[in-house]
Amino acid sequence: MAVLFTLHNFTTLEATKKCPACGYWSNWQQLTTDQCERCGQLLDPQRLRSEQEREALAQRPVSSLMLIEIKPDDKPLVRFFKHLIRGGQLAFGALMAFVLWLVTILAG
Repeated sequence: MAVLFTLHNFTTLEATKKCPACGYWSNWQQLTTDQCERCGQLLDPQRLRSEQEREALAQRPVSSLMLIEIKPDDKPLVRFFKHLIRGGQLAFGALMAFVLWLVTILAG
């Protein structure tokens, strides 16, 4: 009894994306900088804009309203009370995070 083996030539799959400007299907590496092979426009301009906005938001400094600022030139009594207030702010944030976690767990 003879066994016949056949080799299949599987080709790799390539991703393509339709250009929003000209409608041509171009190879797509799923990068924000991928450009159309025909017209040179970005294949996913919304994603690039979204990533730029996300990066700008991450670079923005945290608001001073989040935690009370304790300056080194404050008087000792003022610094003491500011530390107490900051501790209260952190405890409140931790309590809210716990309540949100608990509600999420109970909701299933």
